[in-house]
Amino acid sequence: MSGADGEKRVGFLVAGVQKAGTTALFDYLAEIPALELPSVKEAHFFDDEEQVDWAAPDYAPYHALFGNPDRMWGEATPIYLYWPNALERIRAYNPAMRLILIFRDPIERAWSHWKMEYARGKETEPFAWCIREGRARMAESTPYPGFHRVHSYVERGFYGRQLARALSLFPREQILLLGSKGLRDDPTGTIGSICTFLGVPAPGGEIPPKISRPAANIDYQATLSESDVIFLQRQFADEVERFALSGGNLLFHEKD
Repeated sequence: MSGADGEKRVGFLVAGVQKAGTTALFDYLAEIPALELPSVKEAHFFDDEEQVDWAAPDYAPYHALFGNPDRMWGEATPIYLYWPNALERIRAYNPAMRLILIFRDPIERAWSHWKMEYARGKETEPFAWCIREGRARMAESTPYPGFHRVHSYVERGFYGRQLARALSLFPREQILLLGSKGLRDDPTGTIGSICTFLGVPAPGGEIPPKISRPAANIDYQATLSESDVIFLQRQFADEVERFALSGGNLLFHEKD
């Protein structure tokens, strides 16, 4: 796939959402001969606020992540769906980009996100505080107050507004919606649907399940309590409805 200047372009992105199986999905796609992915997941190009001059972006470092020009290039950076201006930059780069969006129950996603950051040492506060009072930290973030790479446990689950924004920028036929449960329970069918979406041959035979980046086996000193679940259900109610109206017909019912 080439741009207006004739230069080869990245043709697809796994653009969201974090903690919904994007690492496993990246690993599956990296094994498909027709596709070319970077050696490391998450290029973080279109959400880069420091290294890229977005008034006149230099795509050469991005393209250097890819090798074989005869394959379809793609990568997986799940923050793209959430991060301000990332989708707009993607459209400017390649209006024909195909977006693969995989979703997970937003409550389970928030809990898994917190566990990841807690295990990494980037979060030290308890989950219950983080999803309530801790959201005030978002207002202090830069360069976009209200958006944060670490503390966005609740906000990254606002799927309705995120999908609506994507659909305002890209035609529906360029967006594939998936559920994490489908990838986990039926990788063969899910990868087959992705290959059809991308227009490349699917692998033959059954695809064995992958488990990528399981939660660290540590004492998290917290649980996902019933009160937390009820609180988050209220936070996400309007977003789940909006998500359905925007074309997301996925049911969120799987548990860790």
